[in-house]
Amino acid sequence: MIRYSNVFDNSNMLLIEQGGAYFVYEHQMDRSNSAMSAANAYFMREMNVKKRQVLVQLNGTAVRMQAGAMQWMTGNISMRTGLNVGNFIGKAIKAKVTGESLTKPIYEGAGCIMLEPTYNHILIENVANWGPAGVVLDDGLFLACDESVEEKVVARTNLSSAVFGGEGLFNLSLRGQGFAALESPVPREELFVFDLDNDVLKIDGNMAIAWSASLNFSVEKTSKSLIGSAISKEGLVNVYRGTGRVMMAPTLPGALNMFDHNGPEQTTSNAHPLSSLGN
Repeated sequence: MIRYSNVFDNSNMLLIEQGGAYFVYEHQMDRSNSAMSAANAYFMREMNVKKRQVLVQLNGTAVRMQAGAMQWMTGNISMRTGLNVGNFIGKAIKAKVTGESLTKPIYEGAGCIMLEPTYNHILIENVANWGPAGVVLDDGLFLACDESVEEKVVARTNLSSAVFGGEGLFNLSLRGQGFAALESPVPREELFVFDLDNDVLKIDGNMAIAWSASLNFSVEKTSKSLIGSAISKEGLVNVYRGTGRVMMAPTLPGALNMFDHNGPEQTTSNAHPLSSLGN
């Protein structure tokens, strides 16, 4: 029997989210610094750029993870790849079109698995909450999921969504009963969540990180006429139509650095965007 010291009782590691067998720990301070890196580490911490790790607790259960994600594990846990001669080509194609690893090892048994630290934000999602059709993920989001969750590749139903939508021809989809751990570019408190009931959501740009597989995704003009699109300066937008959920990251890291101003009308003024409402 193993005894843990300064692991789960570590004051520098804060439990920030939990779901199913997954526990997200956030390192509050990176103390492994030199005199040259201390200043950068300080400002990174002040801006919430912290290392985060996922702990998976197995109790006779199994999880599927990205290859190379495991940092350490304890207990009676075995690993299998699920890769053989018969499915090698299919899995290779699947990995190529989705950007995921060739094979996702499955860990099963009883014990603990700690995943490698990451500066990304971790989302623990109950896949069943996304409906019977499941959830479609943007590239690079998948980290781990219960073995009971079905994983498959979904293709775009129309060419425009792939060519103009910035989403690619194929995406990874999860469905079924169980939880999944996802790596998000922004924290959960910044995410917009839209629950559509036979409705339409239009987003300017590739800002949706996950959406229900039941939704119809296409790319359309903001106006029926080319003149109207030119006047609005919006052009093409990503459209999600039907019944389901869309999770959107409105503040992708570094997005403001791409522009010379902070809004469509703010070229010289630093006024608050809501300050004109009272006039």
